[in-house]
Amino acid sequence: MPKKLRELIASLKRAGFSERQGKGSHRIFQHETGVYVVLSGKPGNDAKKYQERQVAQAIQQTTK
Repeated sequence: MPKKLRELIASLKRAGFSERQGKGSHRIFQHETGVYVVLSGKPGNDAKKYQERQVAQAIQQTTK
């Protein structure tokens, strides 16, 4: 069962990402190290596999 976008957003915020305003349904999350992720969709939508991978990779990059 895929995760919801709200779960990915919560993971990013716990990892220290801050949310910037995006256009439309897009949200831009940026870390102080310069790593950023763009997520699209409403918080209640199912996350796509590529979005889950992007979030995991971005969090991993900030912990190095």
